Amino acid sequence: MDWSWFLSHLMAAVVFGGLGIVLFLVALKVCVKITPFSLRKEIEEDQNVALGIVLGSVFIAIGLIVAAAVGG
Repeated sequence: MDWSWFLSHLMAAVVFGGLGIVLFLVALKVCVKITPFSLRKEIEEDQNVALGIVLGSVFIAIGLIVAAAVGG
């Protein structure tokens, strides 16, 4: 087994994974800042399903963008 190949690919996976997590956190912070209401209250207490779907779709879109960047 070629350890240099394995370690380089492992390092790339860690870097892109970290980048994806940072982008998810930035997207969440942006969503919290631009909404005029509390996202936590709307989703947890009021059980706003539509808002949960919108936030989920934002995260899926960011995941697709990160996957496309990783794939080349």
